[in-house]
Amino acid sequence: MNHLLQSLQPYPFERLRTLKDAVTPNADLPHIALSIGEPKHAAPLFVRDALTDALDDLEVYPTTAGVPELRHVIARWLEQRFDLPKVDGMRHLLPVCGTREAIFSFVQAAFDRSQADTRPYVMTPNPFYQIYEGATLLAGGQTYLLNCEAKNGFNPDFTNISDDVWQKTQILFLCSPGNPTGAVIPLDTLTWLLEKAEQHDFIIASDECYSEIYFTENERPTGLLEACKARGDHEFKRAVVFHSLSKRSNLPGMRSGFIAGDAELLTPYLNYRTYHGSALPLQVQKASMAAWQDETHVEHNRSAYREKFRRVLDILGTKLEVAMPDAGFYLWARTPIADTDFAQQLYAQQNVTVLPGSYLGREAQGVNPGSHYIRMALVATLPECIEAAERIARFVDQLNKD
Repeated sequence: MNHLLQSLQPYPFERLRTLKDAVTPNADLPHIALSIGEPKHAAPLFVRDALTDALDDLEVYPTTAGVPELRHVIARWLEQRFDLPKVDGMRHLLPVCGTREAIFSFVQAAFDRSQADTRPYVMTPNPFYQIYEGATLLAGGQTYLLNCEAKNGFNPDFTNISDDVWQKTQILFLCSPGNPTGAVIPLDTLTWLLEKAEQHDFIIASDECYSEIYFTENERPTGLLEACKARGDHEFKRAVVFHSLSKRSNLPGMRSGFIAGDAELLTPYLNYRTYHGSALPLQVQKASMAAWQDETHVEHNRSAYREKFRRVLDILGTKLEVAMPDAGFYLWARTPIADTDFAQQLYAQQNVTVLPGSYLGREAQGVNPGSHYIRMALVATLPECIEAAERIARFVDQLNKD
C-alpha cells in the first residue's frame, strides 16, 4: 500500500464518534445533530423531475468533459453571478462529481512531484476542510497552515508570509466563505494574492461552495474570478474555483459541481480526469442544468437560513461568544471550557451534537486556532434549530452555575 496513507489523520467525524461513545446521551430528549454540514432543506422538485425524466440516459456512457449544454449553462451562471465577461464554457470550466472529489483530484494533477525532494508547500487555512490536507499529503507535499483567528476576522493574515515561503508554494487553498468560520475574503485581498501568485508562480485554488448562502441580497461574497477581472485578466491565470450544487440547491446526493478558471490548468486536468474515471452521469448533468438556470429556489434557501440565524442568535447571543458569520450556514462559537469537553457534555446532558473546533484545525505557530470553539451547522429544521439553541443555552447556564 502507498506509505503516504499512514500520514492521513482521522476524519473529524470519526473523532467525534469516539468522543460521543464515551458517554450516554439524555434519553428523555430526541437527538438533534448540528455537527455535519449536510443540507436538510428539500431538494427542488423541478430538479427531481429533470433527473427522472432523463432515466433513459442510464444506457449511455457519460463523457468526462460533460455535455456542451451543461458547460454553457454554467458559463452563463458564472457571468451573471460574478459579473464576468464572456466565459468560454468549453475552455474555462469542467463539470465535476462534487467539490470534494474535484479538490482532491486537482491537487493530484497539479502538484509537481519532480520537486518532491524539497517537499513544496500547499497552503491551507487553519481550521480547514480536511480534504485539503489529505490531498496534499498523498501528493507528496506538505501543508503550510495559515491560522484563521478572531483578531483578523477569521481570515488568514497573508501579509506575514515571507517571500521564501511564497517561493516554495505550489498551491494556495482559499475557502471563502470559510468553513467553519463563515468569513469572506475581500476583493482587495484576492487581487493582492493574485499578484503574489504571478510573482512567485503558484496556483490559487478557491473553494467557494458556500458562496450562495449569504444574508444581504445586494452584498454577495466576492469570488476569485471577480478578482481576476478586476486585474484585467480575462483568462483567469493561475486561478481555479470550485462550486457545487450541494449547498446552493440542497442537492448533496447528486454530487454535482464544477471547476472553473485558467484553461492552461484545466486542459491537463481534464486529461488526468479521463484516466481518473470521474464523469457525471448524463441524467445528473441534465438535472444540474435545471438547477443552475434557476435562482428562485436559491433565494428561498437563503431566506430559510436567515431566519434560522436570527432565531438561534436571539437565544445564544448572550450565552456564548458568537456572532453572525459573513456567509455560509455555520455558527463558530467560542466555548467557556475545552471544546471537546463542551461537545461531549452537551451531548450527554442535552442530546445535541456539535463539532469541536479543534478537530477541524491543527497546531501551528504554537496554537490550534480551532481550540475552544465549536461549529454548529444550522441545517436542521427551524424548530429543531430553535430547540437545539434553547438546550445549548440551558447547558451554558448550568456550566456558569457550576
